[in-house]
Amino acid sequence: MARMVFCRKYKQELEGLDVPPYPGAKGQDIYGNVSKKAWQEWMAHQTMLINEKRLNVMDIGTKVYLTEQMTKSQPTCDDTPR
Repeated sequence: MARMVFCRKYKQELEGLDVPPYPGAKGQDIYGNVSKKAWQEWMAHQTMLINEKRLNVMDIGTKVYLTEQMTKSQPTCDDTPR
């Protein structure tokens, strides 16, 4: 049976992620409060941002920008860059 979480984006009980997507407190926050559906949507949106803006994912500025965008898409996520 799938692990269920109360998704902060959809405000309902949905299937949760299998593993935390990031290390540390930020990853645990996402793991405990973001559904698999919401995370998959964010990953698709992140890919679109990287491609359309031709972002270099090795650049720290890109990581900060993507973290800001993630926070906008899920407003209660911790916005501390990793």
